[in-house]
Amino acid sequence: MEKRRLSFWEIWNMSFGFLGIQMGFALQNANASRILQIFGADVHELSWFWIIAPLMGLVVQPVIGHYSDKTWGRFGRRKPYFLVGAILASVGLILMPQADLFIAFLPALWVGAGMLMIMDASFNIAMEPFRALVGDNLRTDQRTLGFSVQTALIGFGAVIGSWLPYALTNWFGVSNEATEGTVPFNLVLSFIIGAIILIISILVTVTTTKEYSPEELASFDNETLEESPDKKSSLLDIFEDFKKMPDTMRQLSWVQFFSWFGLFGMWVFATPAIAQHVYGLSYTDSSSAAFQDAGDWVGILFGVYNLVSAFYAFALPRIAKKVGRKKTHAISLLIGGIGLLSIYIMPDKNWLIVSMIAVGIAWASILAMPYAILAGSISPKKMGVYMGIFNFFIVIPQIINALIGGPLVKYVYSNHAVFALITSGISFLIAAALVSKVKDVDDIIQE
Repeated sequence: MEKRRLSFWEIWNMSFGFLGIQMGFALQNANASRILQIFGADVHELSWFWIIAPLMGLVVQPVIGHYSDKTWGRFGRRKPYFLVGAILASVGLILMPQADLFIAFLPALWVGAGMLMIMDASFNIAMEPFRALVGDNLRTDQRTLGFSVQTALIGFGAVIGSWLPYALTNWFGVSNEATEGTVPFNLVLSFIIGAIILIISILVTVTTTKEYSPEELASFDNETLEESPDKKSSLLDIFEDFKKMPDTMRQLSWVQFFSWFGLFGMWVFATPAIAQHVYGLSYTDSSSAAFQDAGDWVGILFGVYNLVSAFYAFALPRIAKKVGRKKTHAISLLIGGIGLLSIYIMPDKNWLIVSMIAVGIAWASILAMPYAILAGSISPKKMGVYMGIFNFFIVIPQIINALIGGPLVKYVYSNHAVFALITSGISFLIAAALVSKVKDVDDIIQE
């Protein structure tokens, strides 16, 4: 028995919820550091607040993957997790920039960090089953296309989220002025809009996508549904699965480590780095109009790299078919690394767009190629848990960067955050070199 070949629009609808997830994620990535600085965080403390994000991924994604593998009910296998995650993430999106409303009970910085934690946990609840769903529903010869469509939707959602604060201010006249300890209204409104779109996009996927039952998935791989009639599932199985991970996953782990170490540094330090290095501001300045302008411009730059990733994602299947998935990923990471390094020498803020175009090429590949390579080495009945375990190699480097990034900026880089971006660029170049060590099980790609 073989899986049905899905049309392009069926694949599109299956991944459409990622547009809303990534819109919320982009709002967080581009603006969380700025919001935390407004609430009183110092620049060298930012990475410590951001450690919440990878910690949530480390805990949540494998657990959600494990249970979504075992779930089957009237609402499906993966879809209940999408919806719950979206609702919780929406709550975090609405409340994080308005944390000062709770100042009578707790400091705004604490509340803001708490909302960041809720958002990250919720994004992870929604995100991991989407990765597994592509593996569940698509044939081997459609997986590169499936993850590429998912990457395109991630890109479009992130563009909307990244550009929204700038667009509200410059196109619709919404104020971006911040009084001491208060987030500008353009950010507050952006986060509310992001929450609404997140719920709507998830509902599109939930209402249009059919999932295969566990019995059907087992028949596609000629496997029995249960490994043993006497064996009961438990969370401890995750550790057993970790020990038995495929060789391809072990090899990809190092590529993922350096890719995501670099990404985390960029997300955390882009706003203070560009405010200092390009706008000429002090690292202690977080309330001036110039700092808010720098923050809005970082949103534009993040939108650029996500827009590039959305279009490059459509080219990935063709490129991979010609040169192979490994070489495609290595070249893309190399280009992204050069882009991050170039930030240091760009003469003004507009030239940073060129740097972000290069980063967008790497970002598209990071979101698609490792998963396309990995899916071919995983049993369908373990797709969820292994996609969750694979997230270890995304969050662990972020945790390490969160712990050392702030001290590096303060004590090694003398509070010059731009050098954190240079470190990220070097990390991308190392990841590109390590791709050569990976074995792609499905190295003949048919689209």
